[in-house]
Amino acid sequence: MKPEILVLVPIYAPTLAALEREYIVHKLWTAHDPEVLVRDISGRVRAAVTTGSSGMSSSLAEALPRLEIIGCFGTPRGTVDVAAAKGRGVIVTNTPDSITGDVADLAMGLIVAVMRRIAEADRFVRAGRWLSGLLPPGTGLGGKTCGIIGLGAIGLRIAKRAEAFGMSVCYHGPRRKQGAAYAYYPELASLARESDCLVVACRSTPQTRSLVDARILAALGPDGYLINIARGPIVDEQALITALRERRIAGAGLDVFWDEPRVPAELAAMEQVVLAPHIGSTTREIREERGVKLLANLRAHFSGQPALTPLT
Repeated sequence: MKPEILVLVPIYAPTLAALEREYIVHKLWTAHDPEVLVRDISGRVRAAVTTGSSGMSSSLAEALPRLEIIGCFGTPRGTVDVAAAKGRGVIVTNTPDSITGDVADLAMGLIVAVMRRIAEADRFVRAGRWLSGLLPPGTGLGGKTCGIIGLGAIGLRIAKRAEAFGMSVCYHGPRRKQGAAYAYYPELASLARESDCLVVACRSTPQTRSLVDARILAALGPDGYLINIARGPIVDEQALITALRERRIAGAGLDVFWDEPRVPAELAAMEQVVLAPHIGSTTREIREERGVKLLANLRAHFSGQPALTPLT
């Protein structure tokens, strides 16, 4: 008999298809009553598959007494209780990969899109409004300053891309980065005042929650743009909506939100805002790599071999 596994959320379609060929797959997200499904299959399920962002609750894991392995498509950061799993003898695996370049590409794309009004221009042409006049001009990137909050691996990649567009770069973080050639601002408000475009690229922690608030947006000013490719709660979303509505900043490019996938209607209605559905790491190449590693971990486990990339 094929092992039975529970897949908690939708994953990359080719990977899901491979799982269905090799295992008996139960899809939690399609169940009319997920609790009933879990109760019905609890005595048979030996593996669970989820994503790094969705994770798996401890209560769900405990409801599966025969659970042996949790395979994460991506890397869980606080979304799976790894210690509790280890205590039960359950293996947790991830699919380590490098998303820095792809996230930096998206950040640069959002910068160009919002400053040059590309998404707005697309809507302008599709609606036939070009026949009645010209789209108002956007803002050029050359000679402008890109301020980066968090000069880690992704922040550094964004900096290199911004330089290639003729922008100067400065940054803020808890400390100066050893060897970084860019101007460092220990005070975020000072960085915002210096920046034409402010990019959020830091980690989401209790300390960075609402880091970009009304005061920082005011410092960015009416000609400044905000880009967020990190995590939604780093930016005070209501303060951002107010600043955009009252034209206290020029525009925003957002890939992440406080309560995603729910996006405030106010943001969706604003022409000067470019929205993306958290696609920083959503490339075919990354999805294929993660799928290969997820399948390899499960295959190794069910053939009696050690998992290849365990977290426990």
